Amino acid sequence: VQLVESGGGSVQTGGSLRLSCVVSGYQQRSYVMGWFRQAPSKAREGVAAISPSGGTIRYADSVKGRFTISRDKALSIVYLQMDSLKPDDTAMYFCAADPLAEPLASLGGANYWGQGTQVTVS
Repeated sequence: VQLVESGGGSVQTGGSLRLSCVVSGYQQRSYVMGWFRQAPSKAREGVAAISPSGGTIRYADSVKGRFTISRDKALSIVYLQMDSLKPDDTAMYFCAADPLAEPLASLGGANYWGQGTQVTVS
């Protein structure tokens, strides 16, 4: 499974960004997908996860009500719409995938990772 993120950038507080993750590989449409982030000198944090059907979604408390994860199965793309951004959201954001529900569904980790895209909020 290969994951390629895009959509990061710099934005002012209160602004929005939409991250995209193009997924390719064997049976990737059956994978749980998610987003993680890591700020300098901080531990990696699970942000959001979505089931293969899109019917089950989980968010970190820190982003609930501001971020929305979705997936376009036909195009094999996973999105993270980020609204009302805050400086604390500044981090490298990574797309993640796993053929098993856990630990990704609980935002605990994943077997496959993208290279990351930087988000900076000032």
